[in-house]
Amino acid sequence: MINLEQYEIWFVTGSQHLYGPDTLKLVAENSQIIAGFLNSNRLPVRVVFKPVVTTSEEILNVCMAANNTPNCIGLVCWMHTFSPAKMWIAGLNALNKPFIHLHTQFSREIPWSEIDMNFMNLNQSAHGDREFGFIGSRMRLNRKVIVGYWQDADVLAKLNIWTRAAAAWADLQGAKVARFGDNMRDVAVTEGDKVAGQIQFGYAVHGFGVGDLVKVVNEVTDNSIDQLVTEYMDTYAITADIRQTKSFSTLREAARIEIGLRWFLDAGGFKAFTTTFEDLHGLSQLPGLACQRLMNDGLGFGAEGDWKTAALVRSMKVMSEGLSGGTSFMEDYTYHMPANGMAKVLGAHMLEVCPSIAAGKPSLQIHPLSIGGKADPARLVFTTQTGPALNATVIDMGNRFRMIVNTVEVVDTDAKLPKLPVAQAFWVPQPNLQVSAEAWILAGGAHHTGFSQALTVEHLQDFADIASIEMMVIDQHTIISEFKKELRLNHLYYSLAKGF
Repeated sequence: MINLEQYEIWFVTGSQHLYGPDTLKLVAENSQIIAGFLNSNRLPVRVVFKPVVTTSEEILNVCMAANNTPNCIGLVCWMHTFSPAKMWIAGLNALNKPFIHLHTQFSREIPWSEIDMNFMNLNQSAHGDREFGFIGSRMRLNRKVIVGYWQDADVLAKLNIWTRAAAAWADLQGAKVARFGDNMRDVAVTEGDKVAGQIQFGYAVHGFGVGDLVKVVNEVTDNSIDQLVTEYMDTYAITADIRQTKSFSTLREAARIEIGLRWFLDAGGFKAFTTTFEDLHGLSQLPGLACQRLMNDGLGFGAEGDWKTAALVRSMKVMSEGLSGGTSFMEDYTYHMPANGMAKVLGAHMLEVCPSIAAGKPSLQIHPLSIGGKADPARLVFTTQTGPALNATVIDMGNRFRMIVNTVEVVDTDAKLPKLPVAQAFWVPQPNLQVSAEAWILAGGAHHTGFSQALTVEHLQDFADIASIEMMVIDQHTIISEFKKELRLNHLYYSLAKGF
């Protein structure tokens, strides 16, 4: 369901007419070479070269064209020569797409024996980009600055990360989140201002009674159920008890719910959704297996009506498309605090953990849920691949949205978990549980997160910058006293910034 190849970024080079037509011709040729290099399967989206801009009118026109081109997700701006920044004001004021400032130059090294004033007039990025940088700062524009030679691996890596964040942002604009029922009663962090969320992020949350879904579920045919159950049997490890009459009937009901849920979301063009175990009237079981499989296909999900996490998981799915490692809805469920050893976190949920993070073939099982008062639901059970990962959450602070990210290391469990019939991940939070949990709580972090073994902090930082939201990072460098200072300074900044 996620196709990054539909997107493009525009490579825009700034110059002026001061240097004459011969220099401008070389500027265009060099820019085309760079754009062509970037477009040679080095980024997840297409790079489109745009003619060199040399006047305020040309800059405004390319920015307006970018705004009106749905598949354009942003600009890469580079000043080959000196491009007076007053020419950029009108265009940057009009631009509503994110942009990245690439501070590079066409030639890697100085040609010591050949350098002359013609070379100097052509290769002026060292100060042309500083002029452009000033106007970005003067206009207080969010943008990423990448410094380095355009063929270097670290420059390409940063460009790759930013394009993924820009693609996730583009995907959110006009996106719809389906919310079946309300949030879990009396829970604060899954609440929030959906109007403010739409203004800030561009997606809309649509509420539905569970009866709207039940109507579609009840229309599912037996033939469709037969086909999906066969797919289950071919795809997952099946426990012997499922082939018993009662369990098999339960599995068929899970298939019915998945088909109905897919139809509903597809028909409405939804990219994310939420459910809640407190509102299942008309459904025989909580849609666990369905949620897991829909997430695996790229949809965002949030449990208990958590629309913010559902949208975040969708964005993380877009950013991680094609990368190694999975992305899932997650929850910090319980701790392991041995007297002599490192404290760890067992992450899981009632049912809804995405199999994209599974270490092996998931096992399809049916067990009691012990909550919600419904029939035993089907679910996929597995352990998670070990290695580096992160947890992220978005919360509504009243006057702003805050993203919180904690880097973690997924490890093997200390022992088997034969009686825990849910998918799980076991990790060491950085820098350790004591510091990470304290910082997370001080920042107001939710118990629901987007968990990813494909993304880095930089992906989410770029996304937060594009979205113009606050971001707090908890990692191996976190010190509580400094973290508290950052929270206080951020509160002051975001309170005052509204009035600037």
